[in-house]
Amino acid sequence: MFALAAFKYVISSIEKMTSETIISIFLGVGLAASVGFRVFLPLFALSLAAYFDMWQLNDSWQWIGSLAAVLTLGVATLVEIFAYFIPWVDNLLDSFAVPLAAIAGTAVMVSTVANLDPLVTWSLAIIAGGGTATAIKGAGATSRMASTATTGGLGNPIVSTVETGTAMVVTTASIFMPILAAILVICILVIIFMIYRKLRPRHNSK
Repeated sequence: MFALAAFKYVISSIEKMTSETIISIFLGVGLAASVGFRVFLPLFALSLAAYFDMWQLNDSWQWIGSLAAVLTLGVATLVEIFAYFIPWVDNLLDSFAVPLAAIAGTAVMVSTVANLDPLVTWSLAIIAGGGTATAIKGAGATSRMASTATTGGLGNPIVSTVETGTAMVVTTASIFMPILAAILVICILVIIFMIYRKLRPRHNSK
């Protein structure tokens, strides 16, 4: 009975969604995916967008659009980007970044999704936001470990360049073209899934 009531409640919330709500979900999913590549870059972009009134954040998250947040996240973004170009340091960062990505991915969804019941918002944020960010960050960390094992870390800057570039593209699309960002996220997740399926039989055969 509880499951049925919860299902009806979710369906009712979906039926009440406006175009603004749907676009805000696309924005959140896009930024959450970007968090999977670089934790602070999408947060910095969202902070800038809020500061210049390009996007309205939910009431309890207005502080992200403050000048202090812009400066702090800007510095954190630069430090993170350059740190990932240092072999071995990048692997150490991944050990912290994976759980941090889950938190940040959830946060960007909660801060951007508009006109939804708090229960639905948080459920969506944890599953779509935190889940997407964690999946992508986990895949990136695995790729970096493989690069470290096969190239001694010499190939890691290439992985970092691809990650940073992808984060910039998806973040930019999220801010200016949320629908395109959502499509890019789907493509990224499909690619990750295909690579996983391709490598898993090889792993199991050993």
